Amino acid sequence: MALLDIEKLIKNIEKCAKIDLDENNLFGSAYAVSQDGKNVYKGFFGHRDKDGTPIDEKTVFRLASMTKPVTGFAALILIDRGLISLDDPVKKYLPQFDGIRIVDADGRDLGKAQNDAKILHLLTHTSGLGSIKYVKTSDKDRETLDDTVTRFASAGLDFEPFTHQAYSAVAAFDAMALVIEKVTRRNYGEFLKNEIFIPCGMVDTTFVPSGEQWDRMAAMHAKVLGKSRVGHTDEGCVFENYPAAHNLAGAGLVSTLDDYEKFATMLLEKGKAGGKALVSKKSFELYSAAHVPPHIMNRPESWGLGVRVIASEEYGTLPVGTFGWSGAYGTHFWVDPKNRITAVFMKNSRFDGGSGNRSAVRFEHAVADALI
Repeated sequence: MALLDIEKLIKNIEKCAKIDLDENNLFGSAYAVSQDGKNVYKGFFGHRDKDGTPIDEKTVFRLASMTKPVTGFAALILIDRGLISLDDPVKKYLPQFDGIRIVDADGRDLGKAQNDAKILHLLTHTSGLGSIKYVKTSDKDRETLDDTVTRFASAGLDFEPFTHQAYSAVAAFDAMALVIEKVTRRNYGEFLKNEIFIPCGMVDTTFVPSGEQWDRMAAMHAKVLGKSRVGHTDEGCVFENYPAAHNLAGAGLVSTLDDYEKFATMLLEKGKAGGKALVSKKSFELYSAAHVPPHIMNRPESWGLGVRVIASEEYGTLPVGTFGWSGAYGTHFWVDPKNRITAVFMKNSRFDGGSGNRSAVRFEHAVADALI
């Protein structure tokens, strides 16, 4: 295990934060780095909004796709308890998938899928559900998990399951959450609260923010002609135009820096929080395993269960076995088991977000450069 040079780490991260503020890339940001379960750095920069309220430990951020690792872990809980299996066909739980068809990006019906979409495929972007072609959804389609999954299933899969991989922003993870609701007979948001958030001590992580949490929400940032502006958000929605009560399993959670660091620490400890194992260590190995083979995903990264996994030294910055995820509004985190590091970055901006955003890449380099 390589140790962190804390003085160098602080200098590196402060440089990252200054670049973003100087270039009007965000209103504010927050960083946390821990090693071996102990926080070694926490920093808050800039403001929640243009009114000048400082970013602090109480600031609530929209996680966007950093919701997916939570949904992946929720599925792992059921796998660990023997309630579902990665090899189970989705149609076993959701009738919408029985006889589902392949419909390509041009809308051509290529016939009934020859392979069953499985639970594994939903979690690894290999199901073909909601990955490539644009599927228009109405307000009714966005009301509930069942509504959304039914709409996407009616549009057909984009390809035969586990023959390709393509990012499923919403549909596949909503399908996974719906499976969890069917099996547990519990509301998905309540399931997460009781099975993950309370055990981890995550008091500000939710699909449906309270009035007080909305008051602490970071404003959405946008960059127009080089200047910072308040970006558009839909009223009552955490992610785009999906109502908060929808429990959008791929993108709908809000959280704080401290809360998500607790989640990352639980992952570093292989599913253990507060002295309690949320899943077995053996089952946890499924979470961060590289499930998508090179003939499908020929990159230095692979997909675990709702997380990306560094699968090759060619990636460079992070060691093999590191796993984590990013969000459309710029959030980013990773867990490095080799060096016992967790790192979490929070921002909310429509400029420079998603996987590989420059703020996140700079943060990865800042931490890697501080390793002795």
